[in-house]
Amino acid sequence: MVWFKAFVSGFLATLVFHQGLFALFWLGGVVPMAPFNLSPVPPLGVPAVVSLAFFGGLWGMVLWLILGRLAGVKFWLGHVIVGAIGPTAVAMLVVFPLKGLDVSAQTWVGGLLLNGFWGLGVAVIMRLMGAKPAAGLR
Repeated sequence: MVWFKAFVSGFLATLVFHQGLFALFWLGGVVPMAPFNLSPVPPLGVPAVVSLAFFGGLWGMVLWLILGRLAGVKFWLGHVIVGAIGPTAVAMLVVFPLKGLDVSAQTWVGGLLLNGFWGLGVAVIMRLMGAKPAAGLR
């Protein structure tokens, strides 16, 4: 059940935290694209934001695997730091080049901010759903 919660946390954190901050960036003129991109993506033709949220759910499971035993400040900071670095590194070093997208200092900084906030969202939602570290592993 905790793995389902981790997936749901990552999925929802993508829609609320990641895309919420992206919306603020867009409204402030920091990014040229609007949030909640509904353009279909191959191979299934699902909206881009749903695809992003699905992968956010998978990353949520990764965060729980790595950080689920932690408590207190380590739990919260761990989610922000690992959430910022892991998905951003994969996006900038693998996904962007495969899609032919430019990688710059701005995309790295934006990715770290968006994904760090997403990681915080995963932690918040996991706690709201009652997930706690395993006893004796704090």
